Amino acid sequence: MHDLNDIARSLVASGKGILAADESNESANEKRLKPFGIELGEENRRVFRDLLLATPGIEEYLTGVILYEETLHQKSTEGIPFTELLIQKGIVPGIKVDQGLEPFPESKDETITKGLIGLPERLTDYVKTYHTGFTKWRAVVKIEGTRLPTAQAIHENAKRLAQYALEVQKAGMVPMVEPEMLLDGTHSRMRAKEVLTETLGTLMQVLEDHAVDMTAVILKTSMVVSGKDTGKIDSPEEVAEDTLSVLMDTVPALVPGIVFLSGGQSPDQATANLAAISKLAKERTAPWPLTFSFARALQEEAIAVWAGKDENIPAAREAFIARLKKVSEALAA
Repeated sequence: MHDLNDIARSLVASGKGILAADESNESANEKRLKPFGIELGEENRRVFRDLLLATPGIEEYLTGVILYEETLHQKSTEGIPFTELLIQKGIVPGIKVDQGLEPFPESKDETITKGLIGLPERLTDYVKTYHTGFTKWRAVVKIEGTRLPTAQAIHENAKRLAQYALEVQKAGMVPMVEPEMLLDGTHSRMRAKEVLTETLGTLMQVLEDHAVDMTAVILKTSMVVSGKDTGKIDSPEEVAEDTLSVLMDTVPALVPGIVFLSGGQSPDQATANLAAISKLAKERTAPWPLTFSFARALQEEAIAVWAGKDENIPAAREAFIARLKKVSEALAA
């Protein structure tokens, strides 16, 4: 078995990042295919994944790909199981292991993430059958004025992230912990900064309380940006200043790497913000590598070009590689 710290560090290798391709079947249909008029269903979900994962040369820009369970059972158009295809390219296959959200009994407007029941058995199967090297669990943080999030919801989600992380390390994989601060809302950037500080501060403390090995966990975090409903687009420099200051205040130097989610930002916005954060992190000698783990911001242009038509696949792959190159170059800013 590989040393978990080695796997974690390989996932945040310089100049490369992680593709989040772990949309549930419903999200793949409703958020990826439907907006572009592409026929919904399992075969087009497979083609959509093949479009990305079988693109030649992605290994120049990607260290890992987070997959959804359906994808573990699917094959490329050439007939190669997707996990095998990634391993052949030197890319670590990862798997989303949470099972979505459920209402938080103590606060009706908030959610907690489920999936701990039966988790050890599932993890064993993923490692043995599909040779996955890392996993992801997403919690959702909703901001509404000073009312939400509640300290109780932040703590309960942190506790579940810690329990998940411990099981994943026992199974011989690297856990990625993702408390996503939703972009939806009318909150200011300053409020987002406060919430991220509380969320990450709580999470890091709870991970340590549960004896999670902090040298073998990847943090996937939101950037600090104004709520979408404010109509305000923050400058990349503002985003970088606030995001990096939160990370420096809350994340121990032991953590082998931090990856950013795009969280509904446009491809150009997410790329520009990543470049500014990366530049500032170098100036301030941040103790951990920073990179990307984008979903929509990497995929959207390629899906738009593909539009569900086989003849468009080569051009769609060119668009995908072009975006990967831009995002990779942002890390060298």
